[in-house]
Amino acid sequence: MSTEFTTRITEAVVASLDGTADPRLRELLAALTRHLHAFVRETEPTTAEWERAIAFLTATGQACTDTRQEFVLLSDVLGVSMLVETINSDDRTGATESDDRTGATESTVLGPFHMTESPVRELGADIDLVGGGEPCVISGRVLSADGTPLPGALLDVWQASAEGYYDVQQPDVQPAGNGRGLFTADDEGRFWFRTCVPSPYPIPTDGPVGDLLRATARHPYRPAHIHFIVSAEGHTPVTTHIFVAGSEHLDSDAVFAVKESLVQDFTETDDPSLARRFGIPNPFRHARFDLVLNTSDAPFARAPEGA
Repeated sequence: MSTEFTTRITEAVVASLDGTADPRLRELLAALTRHLHAFVRETEPTTAEWERAIAFLTATGQACTDTRQEFVLLSDVLGVSMLVETINSDDRTGATESDDRTGATESTVLGPFHMTESPVRELGADIDLVGGGEPCVISGRVLSADGTPLPGALLDVWQASAEGYYDVQQPDVQPAGNGRGLFTADDEGRFWFRTCVPSPYPIPTDGPVGDLLRATARHPYRPAHIHFIVSAEGHTPVTTHIFVAGSEHLDSDAVFAVKESLVQDFTETDDPSLARRFGIPNPFRHARFDLVLNTSDAPFARAPEGA
């Protein structure tokens, strides 16, 4: 193999991008070309191996539907989604170790199942429309980094059923919107809703990503969690999870998304008066936590009518 030629072809491809009008696109494509060519030079794949790689990516695209995003799943299991989210979170805040904004809730991956709009629900509503799980109340406040409550903050919430499936995975079993809700915090920034305690579950393994996990002897499981996207006027939105303390797979999440600060206790609660207040059977599990946002000049998306 001619080292001179392999270097020259990389330079030629990068030079071919000089006419790209968008400078950021030109930068990204040039870097991608250099790194991809370096990978090929380092690993020297056979023609059969490269054809297999192309077939894998083709199958990944073919597995995508309106309710399934196999490429997001691939990005997740390779740790790319978490890397991109973390890099962009740091860029957005611009926080330093001495900056009080570092107290904001940490971000994590969006995941492949934020595929549909969450229905607008009143505070205290039950997002578990199918039952079968352990009753649970989620409550807390949305705060600015200085501790100021954020009235009217929006909380987009979604989770899997007690059996570990999202509504879009079981359209013939779960009603649309099960495990989902769009809530508006009250005048003191408080939120609360009912649901079931989430359970660990495997990511879909019936497609190319599952083939990859099996080929690399990796398990497909995620620890129990609830997704949140939280936003408020004058603040940077955060995409995050709350993980159930003590859940299996906290130390081996298939998508590398666990951060210690996001692990929360779902406390066993035996309080008939509190259960009546929340409208939930006693005893129940109760998770209490605050969601903290950094300040920002970005525009705020107002709640839909009825929120």
